Amino acid sequence: MIYSRIIGTGGYLPKKILTNAELEKTVNTSDKWIVERTGIHTRHLAAADQDTCDLAENASRQALEMAKVKCSEIDLIIVGTTTPDRVFPSTACLLQARLGNHGAMAFDIQAVCSGFVYALSIADKFIKTGTVKRALVVGADIYSRLVNWSDRNTCILFGDGGGAVVLEASAEPGILSTHLHADGAYKDVLTVPSKIEQGRLHGDTFTKMQGNEVFKFAVKALSKVVDEALEANQMDTTAIDWLVPHQANIRIITATAKRLKLPMEKVILTVAEHGNTSAASVPLALDVGVRDGRIKRGDTVLLEAVGGGFTWGAILLKY
Repeated sequence: MIYSRIIGTGGYLPKKILTNAELEKTVNTSDKWIVERTGIHTRHLAAADQDTCDLAENASRQALEMAKVKCSEIDLIIVGTTTPDRVFPSTACLLQARLGNHGAMAFDIQAVCSGFVYALSIADKFIKTGTVKRALVVGADIYSRLVNWSDRNTCILFGDGGGAVVLEASAEPGILSTHLHADGAYKDVLTVPSKIEQGRLHGDTFTKMQGNEVFKFAVKALSKVVDEALEANQMDTTAIDWLVPHQANIRIITATAKRLKLPMEKVILTVAEHGNTSAASVPLALDVGVRDGRIKRGDTVLLEAVGGGFTWGAILLKY
Protein backbone atom coordinates (compact mmCIF):
# COMPACT_ATOMS: atom_id res chain seq x y z
CA MET A 1 0.00 0.00 0.00
CA ILE A 2 1.20 3.51 -0.81
CA TYR A 3 1.02 6.09 1.96
CA SER A 4 1.72 9.80 1.83
CA ARG A 5 4.11 10.74 4.60
CA ILE A 6 5.19 14.16 5.90
CA ILE A 7 8.96 14.46 5.55
CA GLY A 8 9.37 18.19 6.16
CA THR A 9 7.57 21.07 7.86
CA GLY A 10 8.06 24.82 7.75
CA GLY A 11 6.54 27.97 9.15
CA TYR A 12 6.86 31.71 8.76
CA LEU A 13 5.52 34.66 10.75
CA PRO A 14 5.95 38.31 9.72
CA LYS A 15 8.26 40.38 11.93
CA LYS A 16 5.70 42.94 13.10
CA ILE A 17 3.97 41.90 16.34
CA LEU A 18 0.72 43.52 17.48
CA THR A 19 0.05 43.19 21.20
CA ASN A 20 -3.20 43.43 23.10
CA ALA A 21 -1.88 46.56 24.78
CA GLU A 22 -1.56 48.23 21.38
CA LEU A 23 -5.11 47.23 20.47
CA GLU A 24 -6.34 48.88 23.69
CA LYS A 25 -5.31 52.21 22.16
CA THR A 26 -7.47 51.84 19.07
CA VAL A 27 -10.61 49.92 20.12
CA ASN A 28 -12.72 49.56 23.25
CA THR A 29 -11.03 46.46 24.66
CA SER A 30 -8.41 45.33 27.16
CA ASP A 31 -5.70 42.73 27.44
CA LYS A 32 -7.70 40.96 30.16
CA TRP A 33 -10.88 40.89 28.05
CA ILE A 34 -9.05 39.51 24.99
CA VAL A 35 -7.12 36.85 26.91
CA GLU A 36 -10.16 35.63 28.84
CA ARG A 37 -12.27 35.22 25.70
CA THR A 38 -9.69 34.10 23.15
CA GLY A 39 -6.40 33.18 24.82
CA ILE A 40 -4.59 35.50 22.40
CA HIS A 41 -1.78 37.78 23.64
CA THR A 42 -0.09 38.75 20.36
CA ARG A 43 -0.45 38.33 16.62
CA HIS A 44 1.90 38.93 13.66
CA LEU A 45 1.04 41.32 10.84
CA ALA A 46 2.45 41.34 7.33
CA ALA A 47 4.34 44.42 6.21
CA ALA A 48 2.77 46.66 3.56
CA ASP A 49 5.16 45.31 0.93
CA GLN A 50 4.60 41.64 1.81
CA ASP A 51 2.13 39.43 0.00
CA THR A 52 0.73 35.97 0.63
CA CYS A 53 3.26 34.39 -1.70
CA ASP A 54 6.09 35.86 0.41
CA LEU A 55 4.72 34.09 3.49
CA ALA A 56 4.16 30.87 1.55
CA GLU A 57 7.65 30.96 0.04
CA ASN A 58 9.42 31.36 3.37
CA ALA A 59 7.48 28.49 4.94
CA SER A 60 7.97 26.29 1.85
CA ARG A 61 11.73 26.76 1.75
CA GLN A 62 11.94 25.69 5.40
CA ALA A 63 9.87 22.57 4.70
CA LEU A 64 11.93 21.69 1.62
CA GLU A 65 15.15 22.15 3.58
CA MET A 66 13.97 19.82 6.37
CA ALA A 67 12.81 17.26 3.80
CA LYS A 68 16.10 17.52 1.89
CA VAL A 69 14.08 17.81 -1.31
CA LYS A 70 14.85 20.10 -4.25
CA CYS A 71 12.11 22.34 -5.63
CA SER A 72 12.44 20.58 -8.99
CA GLU A 73 11.53 17.26 -7.34
CA ILE A 74 8.04 18.45 -6.36
CA ASP A 75 5.21 17.10 -8.54
CA LEU A 76 2.29 18.97 -6.96
CA ILE A 77 1.88 22.33 -5.23
CA ILE A 78 -1.34 23.21 -3.39
CA VAL A 79 -1.86 26.45 -1.48
CA GLY A 80 -4.78 26.86 0.90
CA THR A 81 -5.55 30.57 1.13
CA THR A 82 -8.37 33.08 1.45
CA THR A 83 -6.13 36.02 0.56
CA PRO A 84 -4.62 35.24 -2.86
CA ASP A 85 -2.27 37.80 -4.37
CA ARG A 86 -4.22 37.92 -7.63
CA VAL A 87 -7.64 36.96 -8.93
CA PHE A 88 -5.57 34.68 -11.17
CA PRO A 89 -3.18 33.03 -11.65
CA SER A 90 -3.30 31.11 -8.38
CA THR A 91 -0.94 31.83 -5.51
CA ALA A 92 0.30 28.27 -6.01
CA CYS A 93 1.46 29.20 -9.53
CA LEU A 94 3.13 32.34 -8.19
CA LEU A 95 4.85 30.24 -5.53
CA GLN A 96 5.92 27.71 -8.15
CA ALA A 97 7.67 30.48 -10.08
CA ARG A 98 9.38 31.79 -6.93
CA LEU A 99 10.68 28.31 -6.13
CA GLY A 100 11.91 27.68 -9.67
CA ASN A 101 9.71 24.66 -10.29
CA HIS A 102 8.47 24.11 -13.85
CA GLY A 103 5.73 21.67 -14.81
CA ALA A 104 4.29 20.47 -11.49
CA MET A 105 0.54 20.72 -10.96
CA ALA A 106 -0.24 23.90 -9.00
CA PHE A 107 -3.54 25.25 -7.72
CA ASP A 108 -5.20 26.98 -4.76
CA ILE A 109 -7.87 25.72 -2.38
CA GLN A 110 -10.39 28.11 -0.82
CA ALA A 111 -11.83 26.62 2.36
CA VAL A 112 -10.90 29.52 4.65
CA CYS A 113 -9.49 28.22 7.97
CA SER A 114 -9.92 24.60 6.81
CA GLY A 115 -7.85 25.33 3.71
CA PHE A 116 -4.72 23.48 4.77
CA VAL A 117 -6.64 20.41 5.94
CA TYR A 118 -8.53 20.34 2.63
CA ALA A 119 -5.30 20.82 0.64
CA LEU A 120 -3.44 18.10 2.56
CA SER A 121 -6.30 15.68 2.00
CA ILE A 122 -6.25 16.33 -1.75
CA ALA A 123 -2.48 15.90 -1.96
CA ASP A 124 -2.78 12.63 -0.02
CA LYS A 125 -5.18 11.27 -2.65
CA PHE A 126 -2.85 12.21 -5.52
CA ILE A 127 0.02 10.36 -3.85
CA LYS A 128 -1.98 7.30 -2.81
CA THR A 129 -3.23 6.82 -6.38
CA GLY A 130 0.33 6.96 -7.67
CA THR A 131 -0.26 10.13 -9.67
CA VAL A 132 2.54 12.05 -7.93
CA LYS A 133 5.48 11.14 -5.70
CA ARG A 134 6.07 14.39 -3.82
CA ALA A 135 3.82 17.29 -2.96
CA LEU A 136 4.26 20.69 -1.34
CA VAL A 137 1.18 21.68 0.67
CA VAL A 138 0.91 25.21 2.05
CA GLY A 139 -1.50 27.21 4.17
CA ALA A 140 -0.88 30.97 3.99
CA ASP A 141 -3.01 34.01 4.70
CA ILE A 142 -2.68 37.74 5.29
CA TYR A 143 -6.00 37.74 7.07
CA SER A 144 -5.36 41.10 8.73
CA ARG A 145 -6.33 42.71 5.41
CA LEU A 146 -9.85 41.31 5.73
CA VAL A 147 -10.35 42.78 9.20
CA ASN A 148 -12.05 46.03 10.18
CA TRP A 149 -9.64 47.32 12.81
CA SER A 150 -12.40 49.28 14.54
CA ASP A 151 -14.48 46.14 15.10
CA ARG A 152 -13.32 44.70 18.40
CA ASN A 153 -15.21 41.44 17.86
CA THR A 154 -12.98 40.47 14.93
CA CYS A 155 -9.81 42.58 14.98
CA ILE A 156 -8.55 40.95 18.19
CA LEU A 157 -8.64 37.48 16.66
CA PHE A 158 -6.63 37.43 13.47
CA GLY A 159 -2.99 37.45 12.44
CA ASP A 160 -0.88 36.58 9.39
CA GLY A 161 1.40 33.66 8.65
CA GLY A 162 2.36 30.75 6.45
CA GLY A 163 2.94 27.04 7.08
CA ALA A 164 3.99 24.22 4.79
CA VAL A 165 4.69 20.51 4.61
CA VAL A 166 6.38 18.26 2.08
CA LEU A 167 4.63 14.95 1.45
CA GLU A 168 6.30 11.92 -0.09
CA ALA A 169 5.05 8.52 -1.23
CA SER A 170 6.12 5.86 1.26
CA ALA A 171 5.58 2.23 2.17
CA GLU A 172 5.58 3.32 5.83
CA PRO A 173 2.29 4.52 7.34
CA GLY A 174 1.78 8.27 7.07
CA ILE A 175 -1.64 9.82 6.55
CA LEU A 176 -4.11 7.18 7.73
CA SER A 177 -7.38 8.86 6.76
CA THR A 178 -8.89 12.24 5.93
CA HIS A 179 -12.41 13.48 6.63
CA LEU A 180 -13.82 16.63 5.03
CA HIS A 181 -17.22 18.29 5.29
CA ALA A 182 -19.02 21.53 4.45
CA ASP A 183 -22.44 23.09 4.91
CA GLY A 184 -23.19 26.25 2.94
CA ALA A 185 -26.39 26.81 4.90
CA TYR A 186 -24.17 28.67 7.39
CA LYS A 187 -22.79 31.03 4.72
CA ASP A 188 -23.74 34.20 6.62
CA VAL A 189 -22.45 33.18 10.07
CA LEU A 190 -18.81 33.81 9.11
CA THR A 191 -18.23 35.64 5.84
CA VAL A 192 -16.70 38.43 3.82
CA PRO A 193 -19.78 39.30 1.73
CA SER A 194 -18.23 41.43 -1.02
CA LYS A 195 -18.08 40.30 -4.66
CA ILE A 196 -16.35 41.35 -7.87
CA GLU A 197 -18.38 43.32 -10.40
CA GLN A 198 -16.94 45.08 -13.44
CA GLY A 199 -13.42 44.63 -12.11
CA ARG A 200 -14.16 46.16 -8.69
CA LEU A 201 -15.06 44.86 -5.26
CA HIS A 202 -18.64 45.67 -4.30
CA GLY A 203 -20.16 45.32 -0.86
CA ASP A 204 -18.59 44.94 2.57
CA THR A 205 -14.98 43.77 2.27
CA PHE A 206 -14.49 43.03 5.98
CA THR A 207 -15.06 39.85 7.97
CA LYS A 208 -18.52 39.49 9.50
CA MET A 209 -18.86 36.96 12.30
CA GLN A 210 -21.61 35.76 14.62
CA GLY A 211 -19.23 34.71 17.38
CA ASN A 212 -21.57 32.65 19.55
CA GLU A 213 -22.87 30.70 16.57
CA VAL A 214 -19.34 30.02 15.34
CA PHE A 215 -18.34 28.74 18.79
CA LYS A 216 -21.31 26.38 19.13
CA PHE A 217 -20.95 24.99 15.63
CA ALA A 218 -17.17 24.59 15.82
CA VAL A 219 -17.14 22.59 19.06
CA LYS A 220 -19.89 20.25 17.87
CA ALA A 221 -18.52 19.77 14.35
CA LEU A 222 -14.91 19.26 15.42
CA SER A 223 -15.81 16.74 18.11
CA LYS A 224 -17.89 14.79 15.61
CA VAL A 225 -15.27 14.75 12.84
CA VAL A 226 -12.55 13.69 15.29
CA ASP A 227 -14.76 10.79 16.39
CA GLU A 228 -15.27 9.97 12.72
CA ALA A 229 -11.52 9.81 12.11
CA LEU A 230 -10.89 7.63 15.16
CA GLU A 231 -13.73 5.27 14.30
CA ALA A 232 -12.47 4.90 10.73
CA ASN A 233 -9.15 3.70 12.10
CA GLN A 234 -10.61 1.64 14.98
CA MET A 235 -8.88 3.86 17.55
CA ASP A 236 -9.94 5.81 20.60
CA THR A 237 -8.57 9.05 22.03
CA THR A 238 -5.92 7.22 24.06
CA ALA A 239 -4.18 6.45 20.74
CA ILE A 240 -3.66 10.16 20.01
CA ASP A 241 -0.19 11.41 20.93
CA TRP A 242 -0.84 14.96 19.74
CA LEU A 243 -3.84 17.02 18.72
CA VAL A 244 -2.94 19.86 16.38
CA PRO A 245 -6.08 22.00 16.17
CA HIS A 246 -6.97 25.10 14.21
CA GLN A 247 -5.78 27.94 16.43
CA ALA A 248 -8.94 30.04 16.40
CA ASN A 249 -9.78 30.53 20.04
CA ILE A 250 -8.57 28.85 23.23
CA ARG A 251 -12.16 28.28 24.36
CA ILE A 252 -12.99 26.29 21.21
CA ILE A 253 -9.79 24.26 21.58
CA THR A 254 -10.31 23.46 25.28
CA ALA A 255 -14.00 22.67 24.79
CA THR A 256 -13.16 20.29 21.94
CA ALA A 257 -10.41 18.60 23.98
CA LYS A 258 -12.78 18.24 26.93
CA ARG A 259 -15.49 16.60 24.83
CA LEU A 260 -12.86 14.19 23.52
CA LYS A 261 -11.53 13.57 27.06
CA LEU A 262 -8.09 14.54 25.79
CA PRO A 263 -5.70 16.22 28.26
CA MET A 264 -4.44 19.66 27.23
CA GLU A 265 -0.89 18.35 27.66
CA LYS A 266 -1.46 16.52 24.36
CA VAL A 267 -2.58 19.63 22.48
CA ILE A 268 -0.18 21.81 20.47
CA LEU A 269 -1.10 25.43 21.22
CA THR A 270 0.15 28.51 19.38
CA VAL A 271 -2.97 30.68 19.55
CA ALA A 272 -1.54 32.87 22.35
CA GLU A 273 1.37 34.06 20.19
CA HIS A 274 -0.06 33.74 16.67
CA GLY A 275 -3.77 34.45 16.95
CA ASN A 276 -5.97 32.96 14.24
CA THR A 277 -3.86 32.76 11.07
CA SER A 278 -6.65 31.07 9.09
CA ALA A 279 -5.30 28.40 6.69
CA ALA A 280 -1.81 28.83 8.13
CA SER A 281 -2.71 27.96 11.72
CA VAL A 282 -2.60 24.15 11.53
CA PRO A 283 0.70 23.85 9.59
CA LEU A 284 2.28 26.56 11.77
CA ALA A 285 1.31 24.67 14.94
CA LEU A 286 2.49 21.38 13.43
CA ASP A 287 5.85 22.93 12.58
CA VAL A 288 6.24 24.30 16.11
CA GLY A 289 5.51 20.85 17.58
CA VAL A 290 7.98 19.14 15.24
CA ARG A 291 10.78 21.64 15.69
CA ASP A 292 10.58 21.83 19.48
CA GLY A 293 10.79 18.03 19.67
CA ARG A 294 7.37 17.23 21.07
CA ILE A 295 6.12 15.56 17.90
CA LYS A 296 8.42 12.63 17.13
CA ARG A 297 8.62 10.04 14.38
CA GLY A 298 5.98 7.36 14.88
CA ASP A 299 3.64 9.60 16.90
CA THR A 300 -0.06 9.51 16.09
CA VAL A 301 -1.16 13.05 15.27
CA LEU A 302 -4.65 14.41 14.68
CA LEU A 303 -5.14 17.62 12.70
CA GLU A 304 -8.51 19.41 12.72
CA ALA A 305 -9.96 22.70 11.55
CA VAL A 306 -13.19 24.57 10.94
CA GLY A 307 -13.69 27.61 8.73
CA GLY A 308 -16.22 29.84 7.02
CA GLY A 309 -18.66 28.05 4.79
CA PHE A 310 -18.88 26.25 7.13
CA THR A 311 -16.07 23.91 6.15
CA TRP A 312 -14.45 21.47 8.55
CA GLY A 313 -12.26 18.42 8.57
CA ALA A 314 -9.79 16.15 10.33
CA ILE A 315 -6.72 14.19 9.32
CA LEU A 316 -5.27 11.29 11.33
CA LEU A 317 -1.64 10.47 10.59
CA LYS A 318 1.52 8.82 11.75
CA TYR A 319 4.29 11.38 11.78
